[in-house]
Amino acid sequence: MGGKMKKRFIINNLNDMELLAKSVAETVKPGYIIGLKGTLGSGKTTFTQFLAKYIGIKDNVNSPTFTILKVYKGPLPLYHMDVYRLENIGYDYELDDFIYGDGVAVIEWYPYIQSMLPNEFLEITIDVINEDNRIVTMEGSGSYEIALETISNRYGN
Repeated sequence: MGGKMKKRFIINNLNDMELLAKSVAETVKPGYIIGLKGTLGSGKTTFTQFLAKYIGIKDNVNSPTFTILKVYKGPLPLYHMDVYRLENIGYDYELDDFIYGDGVAVIEWYPYIQSMLPNEFLEITIDVINEDNRIVTMEGSGSYEIALETISNRYGN
């Protein structure tokens, strides 16, 4: 089978990030996995907050840096993970139930637990250009390729 599809999106402001997250939210379904990668302050949590809003989460979403996992209930549950602190200790946390759960799993710093992840998920890298501008690169294979086409068409970048 083919490799991964890759799409790049130019983000010039928060509205662009919100529109991109809304486009992603329109493709999610139970078991959807999103891996987020980017430096501190690049917008991983901001993206997740917008995503949560558009999948119907009413709670205030903030980074689970110190708890590793936060669960938000909504029409589709959101499992928000920040695995940064697992970098040196590896996998010792019961994340499987959430990664392979019935909701949407968003994993910040996903490369640290890459070995636990399935082959197919939506990989999102956020590169900081300056205070307002970002380049967001999304990659996916399998069903995530279809999602990526939809996201790209809806975002129109």
